[in-house]
Amino acid sequence: MEQNNCGIRLYNLFPRIVGSIPRWEEQVDRIKDMGFNAIWVNPFHYAGFSGSLYSPKDYYRIADMFIDNSINVAPFDQLKNFIKKCHDSNIKFIMDLVINHTAIDCDLIKEHKNWYKLDENGKIINPGAMHEGVWHAWGDLAEVDNLNSPDRDNLWNYWWNMMKYYLDMGVDGFRCDMAYQVPSDLWRYLIPKAREAKPGCLFLAESLGCDFKQVQELANLGFDYLFNSSKYWDFNEFWGMEQYHKTSQIVKTISFPESHDTERMITETNGDIAAIKRQLLFSAVFSAGYMIPVGFEFGFTRQLNVVQTQPDWWENTLVNFTDYIKKINALKDKYPVLNVEPGIEIVDQANWANVFCFKKTMPNEKSIFVMLNKDTVEYQNVFIPDLTSILGENGIIDISPEYVMNYLPYSFDYNLRPSEVKILAQK
Repeated sequence: MEQNNCGIRLYNLFPRIVGSIPRWEEQVDRIKDMGFNAIWVNPFHYAGFSGSLYSPKDYYRIADMFIDNSINVAPFDQLKNFIKKCHDSNIKFIMDLVINHTAIDCDLIKEHKNWYKLDENGKIINPGAMHEGVWHAWGDLAEVDNLNSPDRDNLWNYWWNMMKYYLDMGVDGFRCDMAYQVPSDLWRYLIPKAREAKPGCLFLAESLGCDFKQVQELANLGFDYLFNSSKYWDFNEFWGMEQYHKTSQIVKTISFPESHDTERMITETNGDIAAIKRQLLFSAVFSAGYMIPVGFEFGFTRQLNVVQTQPDWWENTLVNFTDYIKKINALKDKYPVLNVEPGIEIVDQANWANVFCFKKTMPNEKSIFVMLNKDTVEYQNVFIPDLTSILGENGIIDISPEYVMNYLPYSFDYNLRPSEVKILAQK
């Protein structure tokens, strides 16, 4: 399913900021030009009263804001045209799959109230989350009883028929919202059926916040990728590599420098371009897959919002990372080792407190060696007495996207710029 054995390089086209589906099409050429091989679009279904993308009211109707009524093309034909544009560009189309809940005003509640979780008074239960020890219910949502509904067979068939509807339209896979809160048996039912209908159908699990037992369970259910927490790692705390060594043995993951749920990095770092590039490059080389949301490449400052974002939130900035992203994706194309998990081994060196060094290997493929300056302010020295002890004696080259060294000494003594990432590879 993945082109040329490449890991997924996922571009999150957040539909609220782009606008109507024909305008999605206009983005495809530049997304392809940057080197991405998959586009994920957040839910485009007709939403409930709150207007949240993740509050689906009708799975078989496209939200009005995404339909261009000025052209004589039916809504779902507009979607088919977008999918064809993706496929013509050798790009997979990934849609969001929201089956843990629906909008509280979803028509299914009138027709199938027994598909939902009910309290002792027969009232629909709202899903929610704990925040600082207090439970916050999401009043615009209704929690589906996927596990214990008395009409479970028909409920599960509803989910499958909806997925099949979109697979027949050309969808290549699903980003599964709140995957770890959906019963494992339901995934065991849906994933094989999807792959029988469409061999190679991709399943990406939203898994942030999972404990390792939940990660293991999702991996064993057949998910192709889980999203990892590397964005939140400071390159020092023990949990970062512990999580990597556990999960990389069982499933591929997707890293990201920012997402539609996070603050924009340009804002988070107060405009520190070097720190943003470091996080982007680290995301791409650390994991088999990586993702950016629309606008990251232009240094957008305003966080995306599932209710409020509109096309006029599109920003005109002086920032442009597209060439840098092209170079990163070209490296992912050229070096298979950058598309696998596991394979990372920490390399010890004297300045370990300020420089993170690791080697990434893959059987019968060229290895790479990464040196990352954790310091965003100061230069930091890295000294490797013998580069050949890490990458062998058959030649070593600098493949870094920036500040490439044409000559690499046997004894490597180098001052990394603030936030610089240096990548060396076997010839």
